[in-house]
Amino acid sequence: MTAPPGTPPPQPASASHPLAGGRLGAEALRPLLDTVLEALHTGAQERGGPIPAGGPDALAARVQAALGDVLPETGHGDHEALRTLVHTLAAGAADPADPLCAAHLHGPPLAVAAAADLAASALNPSLDSWDQAPAASAIEALLTRTLAAEFYDTPAPDALVTTGGTEANQLALLLARERHGPALTVLHGANAHHSIPRAAWLLGLPPATTLPTPAGTLDPARLAEALAATPGPVLVTATAGTTDAGLIDPLRPIADLCQQYGADLHIDAAYGGLLALSPRHRTRVAGLGRAHSLTIDLHKLGWQPVAAGLLAVPDTTLLAPLAHQADYLNATDDTEAGLPDLLGRSLRTTRRPDALKIAATLRSLGRDGLAHLIDRTCELAHHLARLLDAHPRFELHAPPTISTVLFRPTDTDDTHLAALRRTLLLGGHAVLGRATADDRLWLKATLLNPHTTARDLDTLVTLLEGSTHR
Repeated sequence: MTAPPGTPPPQPASASHPLAGGRLGAEALRPLLDTVLEALHTGAQERGGPIPAGGPDALAARVQAALGDVLPETGHGDHEALRTLVHTLAAGAADPADPLCAAHLHGPPLAVAAAADLAASALNPSLDSWDQAPAASAIEALLTRTLAAEFYDTPAPDALVTTGGTEANQLALLLARERHGPALTVLHGANAHHSIPRAAWLLGLPPATTLPTPAGTLDPARLAEALAATPGPVLVTATAGTTDAGLIDPLRPIADLCQQYGADLHIDAAYGGLLALSPRHRTRVAGLGRAHSLTIDLHKLGWQPVAAGLLAVPDTTLLAPLAHQADYLNATDDTEAGLPDLLGRSLRTTRRPDALKIAATLRSLGRDGLAHLIDRTCELAHHLARLLDAHPRFELHAPPTISTVLFRPTDTDDTHLAALRRTLLLGGHAVLGRATADDRLWLKATLLNPHTTARDLDTLVTLLEGSTHR
C-alpha cells in the first residue's frame, strides 16, 4: 500500500533490533556475545559428555520442550532467544572438542578461527561480486594462491574455496569433463569417497568404474590393467586419506601410470593433504603435486569451523571453464575497467568469506604451529593404537596411517560390536565410528583433537573395556 503524501518515512528499528555491522555493530554484539558464551558454558555442563544421552527421540522431545513455539506471536527478545537456543544447541551437541567424540572426520575448530568467523558473519560479505566483498575477495585471492603453492611448484597455481571435499571433488570432475568431453571415463578405487561416483552421475558422465581395493588402497597393477583396457579420455581419482581407515593410495606410482597412459589424475586429499605441511609426515603424501586437481579440506586437519574446503590446481588457466557472466555482477565494462570478476571462482553465487577464518589461523599459528598440531594428532592415534594392541581384550586392525584407529573387542561378532557402539552412543558415553575391513566390522576412532591427552585415551580404553562384557 502506498503511504499518503507527506507521511514521514518509517523510523529505523535500531534500538530494539540492532544490526551486526556498521559503526555501532560491535557495541550491539558485545552484550549478546556474553549471553552466547554463557549459554555455551551452561549447555556443555548440562550435556556433561561427548553427546547427549537418550537417543534421537528423547533429544527431540527436550528440544521441543525448550523451544516451544518456534515462531511466537510476540518475540522474547534477543537475550532470551540466545540463552534458550544456544543452551539447547550446546546441551544437545555432539562436541568434537570432547576427547571421547571421535567417530568422524569432524574436527574441533580453533577458537581463533571461530572468532574470525564471527567477523565474517557480522560484516556478511558475499563473494559473487567485488562491490559486495572488496577486502574479502582480496584476502581470498592471497590465501588460495598461497595454499595452492604449498602443493604445486608451478608458476601460477591456484585454488577455489569450496564447502568441503564433496564440492571440490564435483568441481574436479566437472573441469575434467570440460577438458575432455562427456565421454570421459572415471576410474576410482573402491576406497574412494562416495562423492566421486556420485559426481560422475550428476555430471552425466558414463558410470564411474570401481576398481577393487582388497588391501584398502588402489593397486597400481590393477590400475594399469584398467587403463590399458579403457579407451578414450580417462580421469583417475586417487585418495590420500580414506574415510574408513585413513589410508593413502600409492600416489607416485599412480601418477606415473597416468602419465604413461595419458590419463588425468585427481587426488582426493581432503583428509591427508595437510600432512604436506609437516616435515615429519609430508613424505606420506609425496606426489600430490603431480595431480591435475587436488581436494583439500581444512575442517579436518586444519581445525576450521565448517565449511572450509579447497580445490587446488597447478595453473589458474585450468579454472577457465568455470567463467560465467551475469551483467548485474560482472558486467564486461566493469571487468575491463579493473573490477575483479568473482563468478568464475565457484558454481555458487552468494558465498561466505570462508577464507577469512583460514587466513586468521595461518597468521596466528604459522607453518610451525600447524605442523605441531598435525604431528601431535597423529602421535595420539599411534598412542591409542599401542594401548589397544597391548590389551588382551582388543584387536588392532593395523597401525594408523594418519589419525584413524580401527579396532574391535576380541571374542565378539559384528552384531554385538554394532550394538556396543550404539549403546555407548545412546548412553552419551562415547562417539565412535564404524568401518568394514577384511570382511569384518570394526570400531573406528578418528582422532582430530590435538588437546586430547594420554589420560583421555586411557579413559576411553577403560570405558570400552567395561562395556565389552557379554
